[in-house]
Amino acid sequence: MRQLLLFFYLFSFFSTYAQIDEVVEKPMIIVVDSLYREDQFYFGFTYNTLQNKPEDVEQNKFSTGFSAGFLRDMPINKQRNKAFATGIGFTYNNYLQNLEIKQSGDSNTYTVFDSDSDYSRNRFSQVFVDVPIEFRWRTSTYQSYKFWRIYGGVKFSYLLYDRYVSTDDDGKTVITNNKDFDKLQYGLYLSTGYNTFNIYAYYGLNSLFKSAKIGDDKLNMNALNMGIIFYIL
Repeated sequence: MRQLLLFFYLFSFFSTYAQIDEVVEKPMIIVVDSLYREDQFYFGFTYNTLQNKPEDVEQNKFSTGFSAGFLRDMPINKQRNKAFATGIGFTYNNYLQNLEIKQSGDSNTYTVFDSDSDYSRNRFSQVFVDVPIEFRWRTSTYQSYKFWRIYGGVKFSYLLYDRYVSTDDDGKTVITNNKDFDKLQYGLYLSTGYNTFNIYAYYGLNSLFKSAKIGDDKLNMNALNMGIIFYIL
């Protein structure tokens, strides 16, 4: 009888051990959330520069910009770390420079302030509605919101409002809704970084002006804006 009881005891022990060993050796299954997306609000600050300036046109003070909007994420692979995104946003850009604009009837004339001219303020500002289209690569998972990212694409912008302000010895000049600006702007952009903080750069592919000249020379200045951008879920 004792031998029979010992046999059953040993059988039960080895059976339990085999079950435990089988559970331990079972590979871990990683679950991917099929609904995981990086839909985000964003806002950024930039330092604005003018490219392809005429010889005498200079930026003499710090020009800034601000942008904000929302992007809808559309993953394209199983890991959901590659995606396309699009959305809508708004941008305010300010350019301080020495390009003088004078309004005469329905047309404007463009000249450059002399180096000895006494003007205290000379700038034009623009407000755009933006539609970005970007490709996204990131190291994120649905469990972690801290990751590396590289986002880049093309941004189409439509000019909603513009304002030129100049103050000199002759008084104050204000011009709004200048028809010489090209209302449709488009360019390439790139943002990269870790977690919330990212560096950002935008290069305009077309001129800010469509029909402005200094003498016989057409103004073909385009924008290069660099700064930081923040993404918030």
